[in-house]
Amino acid sequence: MNVSCLLSDSASKFPRREAVVSDQGRMDFAQLDRRVSRLAGAMLAAGLRRGERVAILFLNGAAFVETYFAALRVGLVATPVNFRLVVPEITHILNDSGAAALFYGPEFSAVAEAVRPMCSDLRLVVGKADTDYDTFLNDGTPVPCETTVLASDPCQIMYTSGTTGKPKGAVLTHGNILWNLINTMLGRQDREGRNAVIVGPLSHTAALNNHLTIQVALGGKSVLVSHFEPEALLRTIAQEKINLISGAPAFYNLLMQAPRAWDFDRSAITTCTAGADKLTAETKRRLMEFFPNIKGVFDVYGCTEASPSITILDDLQSLTRHGSVGKPLPFLEARIVDPAGHPLAPGEVGEVAVRGANVMQGYHRQPEATARAMRDGWLFTGDLARMDEDGFFYIIDRMKDMIVSGGENIYPREIEEVLVTHPAVADAAVVGEPDELWGESVKAVVVVKTGLHLDAVEVVRYCRSHLASYKKPRKVVFAAELPRTASGKVQKHRLKEMA
Repeated sequence: MNVSCLLSDSASKFPRREAVVSDQGRMDFAQLDRRVSRLAGAMLAAGLRRGERVAILFLNGAAFVETYFAALRVGLVATPVNFRLVVPEITHILNDSGAAALFYGPEFSAVAEAVRPMCSDLRLVVGKADTDYDTFLNDGTPVPCETTVLASDPCQIMYTSGTTGKPKGAVLTHGNILWNLINTMLGRQDREGRNAVIVGPLSHTAALNNHLTIQVALGGKSVLVSHFEPEALLRTIAQEKINLISGAPAFYNLLMQAPRAWDFDRSAITTCTAGADKLTAETKRRLMEFFPNIKGVFDVYGCTEASPSITILDDLQSLTRHGSVGKPLPFLEARIVDPAGHPLAPGEVGEVAVRGANVMQGYHRQPEATARAMRDGWLFTGDLARMDEDGFFYIIDRMKDMIVSGGENIYPREIEEVLVTHPAVADAAVVGEPDELWGESVKAVVVVKTGLHLDAVEVVRYCRSHLASYKKPRKVVFAAELPRTASGKVQKHRLKEMA
């Protein structure tokens, strides 16, 4: 089934329901489907052919949604581009994907102008400084959804966050997206016709596949946020009677720390979902106070290569299973394995491996990277975890982030969990750095809450009172904020450079 047919189906069932609210205005499902149909026809008329890649560079808004579903409608492969990237990174994505077309928003005219001469495969560029987007769309002849698209056909090339090295393009099929949709709806208990606010960039799998696509499939309203400003978002939540909110823990912390945060009506929110980074017990507790009508917090674990969902801890489980990300979702297999790929017993720490219809085909044009990540049908995620006797998963850390000091394995996440409980700490992250005596030593990067004071001696003392002595930081660095990717993950390679 073509993923774009989800939109056509909802347009036929819920034509007058609002589908998208954004800076560009409001559209119901019938209006959105008509515009997508015209844009798809214009793409064909411009010479784009099934299987070619269409790069999408927009802020969250109607144009992103239209371009995405229009490309899929006629069998093209959507290639979303993270708008926070700079010209060399965007050039890499366009060339690596072999994008034949680039659609971009007016904010990115200078970027489009800079990358175009360096991208030999580009034949069509649509945006402010080139072919006008609305003119291009309106000149198109409406076309129906291409129903001959197979579940095995590529749907998206989604580039990884690139916390280290150049991003790799995960090739996700229509089947991958649809199975992820089914899994996530079951795990998150999604229902028809709800109002969701989408703050995360649509260039990432969580926002695009878990939030927007599910809303489209279930006839819900997607309120798209192009710029995150806490008080403006809280005003939107009240005005649009938002039921469902999703985001990284860092996003929630910023939202709750806004000066007037508690003055806005948040009573319509009944579902709160967290993902992309660790959800501490303290953040969970504060969220349940901030959103009084949620029963708990859904904690979603996944990765781009799995479209992205792997496990979900539901809201009621979150009240007792602290630190867990839940059980593997129904239509996939996940297990904890040793370096040779053999399953480990409950309680043992190993790598998360996953197999199922949601797992990518591979990395675009990177057979060696694909072979490293996928072995015997299993995707090896690079995440360290343990499983308890009841089958609940607990993420320990990224394999590449583990610190080996004096022969002891130290997991930064464990130390970070302690640091953020200190009353003066707003945010914290831990990395390893070379040490002549111990091999590696622990460095903590700490963000202090506004108006409070904290020094390195107190940070070390606090850690020593909650952790084994060998886990305490040997160096403490203070920063105004932690460097993060657009999806909210801490860029640990940059932390290692901080002195």
